[in-house]
Amino acid sequence: MNTTDAHTPGSLRVGWIGAGRMGAAMASRLARAGEDVTVWNRTRAKAEALTGVGCKVADTIADLRGHDVVFTMVSTPADLEQVLTGPDGLLADPDHVPGCVVDCSTVSTESSAAMRAACDERGVAFLASPVSGNGKVVRAGGLSLVVSGPEETYRHVEPLLDHLGKGATYVGEGELARLAKICHNVMLGVVTQNLAEITVLAEKGGMSRAAFLEFLNKSVMGSVFTTYKSPAFVHLDYTPTFTPILLRKDFDLGFAAAHELDVPMPVAAAAAAAVQGTVSGGRVEEDFAILLDQQAMLSGLTLSPEDTPVDDGLSAADEA
Repeated sequence: MNTTDAHTPGSLRVGWIGAGRMGAAMASRLARAGEDVTVWNRTRAKAEALTGVGCKVADTIADLRGHDVVFTMVSTPADLEQVLTGPDGLLADPDHVPGCVVDCSTVSTESSAAMRAACDERGVAFLASPVSGNGKVVRAGGLSLVVSGPEETYRHVEPLLDHLGKGATYVGEGELARLAKICHNVMLGVVTQNLAEITVLAEKGGMSRAAFLEFLNKSVMGSVFTTYKSPAFVHLDYTPTFTPILLRKDFDLGFAAAHELDVPMPVAAAAAAAVQGTVSGGRVEEDFAILLDQQAMLSGLTLSPEDTPVDDGLSAADEA
């Protein structure tokens, strides 16, 4: 059920904690949709940069305690714990708390469960809502979210989530959304490794990468992801969107869950070995698309950038 039509933009007071590349893009979408958004960020200038799209700036996290909904988008479990349960955190005053917390950060199931318990103790509903995408995907309206927690709370904030991109998928109670995101990222690694293998095979057989990927993306095997990753493969642009170190971490989390649930994952294991190869080779600060370089090296092929325009499928991201 989609409740956007019944929602009046601006009727909920929305707090936002974390104005990095992802957080800023997401908060901007809420403000552009007419929502009442107040942003706090450790570096105040990043929050102030959002005033141009209609966001207000909070001097302290405490200023957000009375809001109906507070989103968190931070880097690490330690950051999430600090902004929620730290001495100056959102939950520090048990008599003055928000209606609910929606955490969009990528954190472990254990960290999420601990923050959920802290919220429950104070009568605050907590939704785990990790996302799929990056800043450019957000700006293009392509972000997707997966949500777990109290369904009544999800329905209450669903109109806000719909503003953030393609909308959210509710998967159940507790921390199921964290497992869904782990499964998603394992597939991300598997698909990218396979894409590297077939692209190298095509090029070594005489095709340009641009031509092969154009054909693939027009076929039933093409996807939003293969289209989005094609410019990196064609131009050998490894500007990081997601690093091999982070991908390896998600493989480890996926294998831990698979062990606990007795699910064999042989294809994922092979892809994880390839990701480990990039880490062992020291290429840890580039984008995980460097799996292409590694595959080429193992195949005796030296790659060169191709000077061919390639559409990443996110041209709408060029909006102001």
